[in-house]
Amino acid sequence: MPQFSKFCLDEGENVGVGTCSGQTTYNLVMTTLRSSSTSALNASIKSSTVRPTAASTSGRLEIAQKLLLTPFGLTEAHLSKALAEISSKGADDADLYFQYTRSEGWSLEEGIVKTGSFSIDQGVGVRAVSGEKTAFAYSDDISEASLMDAARTVRSISGAGKSAKIKTPGRKIANSRSLYEGQDPIATLGSTAKVKLLEKVEKLAKAKDPRIVQVMAGLASEYDVVMVARADGTLAADVRPLVRLSVTVIAEQKGRRETGSAGGGGRFGLAYFDDAQIGQYVDDAVKAALTNLEARPAPAGEMTVVLGSGWPGILLHEAIGHGLEGDFNRKGSSAFAGKIGQRVAAKGVTVLDDGTIADRRGSLNVDDEGNASQRNVLIEDGILKGYIQDSLNARLMKVKPTGNGRRESYAHTPMPRMTNTYMLGGQKDPQEIVASIKKGLYATNFAGGQVDITSGKFVFSASQAYWVENGKILYPVKGATIVGSGPECLKKVSMIANDMALDSGVGTCGKEGQSVPVGVGQPTLRIDGLTVGGTA
Repeated sequence: MPQFSKFCLDEGENVGVGTCSGQTTYNLVMTTLRSSSTSALNASIKSSTVRPTAASTSGRLEIAQKLLLTPFGLTEAHLSKALAEISSKGADDADLYFQYTRSEGWSLEEGIVKTGSFSIDQGVGVRAVSGEKTAFAYSDDISEASLMDAARTVRSISGAGKSAKIKTPGRKIANSRSLYEGQDPIATLGSTAKVKLLEKVEKLAKAKDPRIVQVMAGLASEYDVVMVARADGTLAADVRPLVRLSVTVIAEQKGRRETGSAGGGGRFGLAYFDDAQIGQYVDDAVKAALTNLEARPAPAGEMTVVLGSGWPGILLHEAIGHGLEGDFNRKGSSAFAGKIGQRVAAKGVTVLDDGTIADRRGSLNVDDEGNASQRNVLIEDGILKGYIQDSLNARLMKVKPTGNGRRESYAHTPMPRMTNTYMLGGQKDPQEIVASIKKGLYATNFAGGQVDITSGKFVFSASQAYWVENGKILYPVKGATIVGSGPECLKKVSMIANDMALDSGVGTCGKEGQSVPVGVGQPTLRIDGLTVGGTA
């Protein structure tokens, strides 16, 4: 039975995961559209060349223990006792996942800051794995009693096997990276300054053009501390800051109203949003809204489509990325299953999933199973090289984990998930690619769509696109939908530009009800023979 992936757009807050025809769905959610303001983050797109080390983990482990163990009278000895309890029935793997999250959000609408929220959540998830089976329990009560109750509950996954004495494994500190500072971003700016920042956004936007009739802005910050203890004695921890500023404007002209959005963020403090950065977001949002006021109905038919750089990589993420996750391929439900070593894309197409880029929204020092993040080459020059893996699927497929075991929180189990997924750039000038279009579509932003994981077929709606004839951009269009197959789409790539860019730091990917922050990116691409549904 097919599995559907669904991409949704909500201008302001993240959208929840729904279902399609009773099947599990997956969605990539963007809180704000990608804008040209990605340049600051893309000035140096470099993966970490520093090898992960245990020393990088030690300081974070101390922070995690002070927040998640010491206040509740727990020590590493209690963790070893719980893991021994789980392993006593012969489980193949087991882990404990402790988490402390502090988050804050502010939103402005109609000239006033209408909402401000603050929350703290903490708890522990306990997992046992036997073969393909997983038993999982979680609690927001961090205590020895709750921990042991959960351990006794999940050990049943191994059935009625005989109890055995388990030798306590030696303590091992996991290797991890140092990709971002472990600061609390909520504390990097006072409440009054946060309100003034949002008010500045509105003032700037309305001053840009009298046709801007409404401004909405949101500021979100999160401080996340996680700690992982595994059955083999491995201990890992991470301290993860995350911030986001989003701007949405509504423009009105002769009774017609259109929206434009922009924004960005990453794993750093709120000082990133200085006057220049705020001004760039406002400029991009206003420009998008005013452009959409002039948009005409989109033509339909089979045609050449050029995708812009940066955020249009969401099509790559959905139509290709999910199909390269280990669980789908182990089960044979992906269109890419069993094709390692085969050509799955045109020459020149190289796709990576890279969790090692400094300060990026999708980057991780260590994944949610205690494995250091990696730079994984998935497709190289059109040849499929590998899949992204968590520990369970890697063990069953007899390969190594790739640092992609991710979960939304302590209340969820890990699974193979993307981090920052992007295509490398080529040699062409982007203007040359647009100029090569005889008749076709130039799409620079997408609003939503869905993908069938099994077949790879997708439907995406362009939120900003232009009609091109004889190499000239004639006018903006609206109502364009792009229809195709992910595997076939990759084979139709005929030109790749040298302007590879990542999105501005706004993506959230959903899978099986779990949402995690991600990044996407690509250069400008020409794809021949895609079907475009229009309204003209």
